[in-house]
Amino acid sequence: MGIDPGSNCMGYAIIRTTGKSNKPELIVSGVVVMKKLEDPYLKLKRVFQRTLQVIDTYHPDELAIESQFYGKNIQSMLKLGRAQGVAIAAALQRDLAIFEYAPRKVKMSITGTGSASKEQIAVLLGKFMTLPATLSTLDETDAIAIAFCHHLQGEIVPTGDAKCKNWADFVRHHPDKLV
Repeated sequence: MGIDPGSNCMGYAIIRTTGKSNKPELIVSGVVVMKKLEDPYLKLKRVFQRTLQVIDTYHPDELAIESQFYGKNIQSMLKLGRAQGVAIAAALQRDLAIFEYAPRKVKMSITGTGSASKEQIAVLLGKFMTLPATLSTLDETDAIAIAFCHHLQGEIVPTGDAKCKNWADFVRHHPDKLV
């Protein structure tokens, strides 16, 4: 399960890998929009409840969540940290293993560069798995990217090819292997 935490909008996604191909399949994704809620504690309650609901419905094994990044607005960082903490608490309530990934790590694992745009990530995700024709927001795409990043952490870059030092090199030298 991947979560892109937020205090106004939280993206979530469940991916599954099965069979010999180990190709990820998107099971469900969506967003929890809380912009109309003025009470910050009701927003946190909504994050907690929806996270538990998705976990109880789809039974993921692990939670991958985007970690906080440095920001200039301390109030925004605190709100984001609270939302992240509540989502983590919901996952802990259901005994899921938790994995945190920095935004640059997610971008790097999918595109090969830590400075990729959200739009670039969305396009590349479509190369790795079947996505719905329309995703509601970039928060939803980010949640899918976080889940996919976690999936990639369990994989090993194929060896025996001197040209490939990382996944970006592998993709560049083996476009035929892209799904």
